[in-house]
Formats: sequence, C-alpha cells, structure tokens
Amino acid sequence: MRPVEERLRNLLVRSLEGDAASYRAFLQDLTGHLRALLRKRLHYLPHDIEDVVQEILLAVHNGRHTWRQDEPLTAWINAIARYKLTDHLRARSRREAFQEPLDDEADIFAASDTEPADARRDVHKLLDQLPDRQRLPIVHVKLQGLTVEETSRLTGLSESAVKVGVHRGLRALAMKIRGIS
Repeated sequence: MRPVEERLRNLLVRSLEGDAASYRAFLQDLTGHLRALLRKRLHYLPHDIEDVVQEILLAVHNGRHTWRQDEPLTAWINAIARYKLTDHLRARSRREAFQEPLDDEADIFAASDTEPADARRDVHKLLDQLPDRQRLPIVHVKLQGLTVEETSRLTGLSESAVKVGVHRGLRALAMKIRGIS
C-alpha cells in the first residue's frame, strides 16, 4: 500500500470510529492532494480549482459512510473527483454559453442557419444518450478538436480509454442513426 493511501485510510478509519482530530487531519491531507491533482487538470482554469476542491470535499464528507474499507480509498476518492470535475466543466460550459453577448440586434435576422442548428441539436441529442466515457471523448476530440492527450487530462480517462470511447461511441451513434438500437 502506498504511504499516501495508508495515511489517508488510517485517518478516515479512525474518524469513522469517532476521532474528530483524525477527520480534520484527513480533510487537511486530502485537500492538499486534491489541489495538486486539480492544478494539473485545470491548469487553464486556475480560479476554478478551489471551487472543485470544495465540491469534492463535500461529496467525500457526505458519502464517507459509503466507502467500503476493503476497497482502496484513493480509488473511491478519485471516482468522486472525476465526477465532480466533469460536473463542474459541464456547468461552466453551459454558463459561458449564456454569457455570449448579442452585439447587434440586426445580426439576429442577417441570415438563417436553421439547418446547421437542427443538425447540431440532433447530434447533441444523440450524444446525450451515450455514457460519459463515450460522449466526452467524442465531444472533446471530434467536435472540439482537442488531442487525445488533452482529452485524457481533461476527463481523467487514460489515453487508451479516450481512443476506445471515441471508437465505441461513434459506432453506437451510427447504430442509433440507423435505428438499430
């Protein structure tokens, strides 16, 4: 067992037995590790790191009773961190979409692009039906043009998992379009 895993595990076990000082130490150590992890993943959004750290800590606190002591603690925490990071990035992209200003009212009526908009909406409806492990790699690699490596860092998936996610996701989309599934 790695020293970090062992220390965090021991602190959490003692805290679950009622040791408040161990719980404070657990949260303090975990906070440092989460900040380091998120600095690597959110290097382009440094102001968001603390928000995501707090979201993860809150989820760990609220779900600590669900951790099974026969499983690795860091794997459990990493799963929570991955979901919270994904939720944060998803919410952030929605917020940014609504902050686009309409500079000139005349631009609204300048041209109609309903066909591309309809196609984009249909693609997003299909993508929303895929699990995150397939949808996120397709969105980042195929639609946003990120590299497999960048997508891996952003989503927390391995590069291999990103490639597999793109392949399986595109195959699933093709089947949905053909009406097979």
